[in-house]
Amino acid sequence: MKIRFYAQLCCLLILAACSSKTGTRYGMITGLKPEKVAYYKKLHAAVWPAVSEKIRECHITNYSIYFKEIDGKPYLFSYWEYTGSDYAADMAAMAADTATQRWWKETAPLQAPLPDAAAKGETWEQMEEIYHQR
Repeated sequence: MKIRFYAQLCCLLILAACSSKTGTRYGMITGLKPEKVAYYKKLHAAVWPAVSEKIRECHITNYSIYFKEIDGKPYLFSYWEYTGSDYAADMAAMAADTATQRWWKETAPLQAPLPDAAAKGETWEQMEEIYHQR
């Protein structure tokens, strides 16, 4: 089920995160189904207020999603910083939130996982941070 995927994703992020003095930074990448680009952008132009609020409540700041087409294929890159003290608990709270569950049910089918993520039953793939300038 999708909730199981997001719980697994949260565990992966905990293990793969890069620490900083301002929190932990995360970079993720996934594909986007070409026929769903316009709808995905429309959804994110007006993110549901309850979803945005839950993101804030779970100590996620500077959350951004970027779009890029490469060789005719659409991709998404996300970046955020986690500033809380119990990432696992915050991600569990987010996964248990009914508005967030509805949002994921709406957005997950629009995405096209990269091969490494798909092989692990995931949608977003953690990226390695190789440089950060303060």
